[in-house]
Amino acid sequence: MPFGTTVLGVEVTVRGVDLTQDGRIVALCFRGRVRQEIGILELPMPTPAPDGAEWIEAYRHWTG
Repeated sequence: MPFGTTVLGVEVTVRGVDLTQDGRIVALCFRGRVRQEIGILELPMPTPAPDGAEWIEAYRHWTG
């Protein structure tokens, strides 16, 4: 991290991950000074995938 991706047609930088109070894993996405939390299961991955993205794919597989 960080890595870039596109969310709903907008380029963002993923700077980290967090665990919400309700137990969801979210990516901390930034565009300039604007921050948005995107559920890790909904986060579109860039091609090629960044280093360390294997755990996201493993989590997606585990959650079904």
